[in-house]
Amino acid sequence: MKWLVLLGLVAFSECIVKIPLRRVKTMRKTLSGKNTLNNFLKEHPYRLSHISFRGSNLTTLPLRNIRDMLYVGNITIGTPPQEFQVVFDTGSSDLWVPSDFCTSPACSTHVRFRHFQSSTFRPTTKTFRIIYGSGRMKGVVAHDTVRIGNLVSTDQPFGLSMAEYGLESRRFDGILGLNYPNLSCSGAIPIFDKLKNQGAISDPIFAFYLSKDKREGSVVMFGGVDHRYYKGELNWVPLIRAGDWIVHVDRITMKREVIACSDGCAALVDTGTSLIQGPGRVIDNIHKLIGATPRGSKHYVSCSVVNTLPSIIFTINGINYPVPAPAYILKDSRGYCYTAFKEQRVRRSTESWLLGDVFLRLYFSVFDRGNDRIGLARAV
Repeated sequence: MKWLVLLGLVAFSECIVKIPLRRVKTMRKTLSGKNTLNNFLKEHPYRLSHISFRGSNLTTLPLRNIRDMLYVGNITIGTPPQEFQVVFDTGSSDLWVPSDFCTSPACSTHVRFRHFQSSTFRPTTKTFRIIYGSGRMKGVVAHDTVRIGNLVSTDQPFGLSMAEYGLESRRFDGILGLNYPNLSCSGAIPIFDKLKNQGAISDPIFAFYLSKDKREGSVVMFGGVDHRYYKGELNWVPLIRAGDWIVHVDRITMKREVIACSDGCAALVDTGTSLIQGPGRVIDNIHKLIGATPRGSKHYVSCSVVNTLPSIIFTINGINYPVPAPAYILKDSRGYCYTAFKEQRVRRSTESWLLGDVFLRLYFSVFDRGNDRIGLARAV
């Protein structure tokens, strides 16, 4: 109770996530201008190419596909362990789950952490807020033992939500952020960094395979890459800058015509976003080109025309990544077909995108913290 009383004496700091950052001169343009792009790629080869499932310290955790809208996996917190379903999110950096003291309706329908049952729990009086694209929360930082598969982080700082807004309908308990530590809203060291610093992860990478199967098959892996989940070679894309999983997109085309990103743009590769999000005017144009009509918050097409619609191609670091219509057209609960393109809620003066699960179901993704880059390859 003393812990709760102290919370009232501490002001909440606010943090907004899920928003692509401002337009900057990209690493690709900088390197190309100096004719050093090829040298950069030669000097930073895929040093983990020899690592596969066999003979490595690879930790693989199964994820569950919920209606093609999100992927969740189980972690435990505390001693004895309490289990939670979380989204492994490259768009944010904080780990949080609901607190037993949270009285918001959203908390009442999810598993809440019972701190008094854990012998390794350590409280703090530090508070924070996070605003997501679909809701917001405020919470307090605490410490306890967190387990992801066979990975164990002792005295791991994490957030306990004290209030949640707009998150009532979510299908998960909490979020485990996998972005860089400089983006942590709570100021706590992210669990990936703590595991890396402890030597629990042999190589500073993690990877996602997001299955199209609505029941099973999806995985997140830490410390290595299982090559059985992708075809061909991994294509490496340097980040626009170290500190965020944002890459430079050369252009976006349809039927060999540039429909967006004509001067290049930034895109956050975001496992915590289900759709592909972009500027409103561009999304409206895409909907017009494919004949989608608005109905409520979505744009619909006739299911009978899906196979006749063109692919939309994202060119990243000189490589084309097609997103065919069967991938960007989804079905709602009534069986009607709608598009996976959505306007970003926050308007920006420069063009920026979120490449969410619709894109990542097609492409196996490797997030390389050691070399500040993302690897993409066709998923099996």
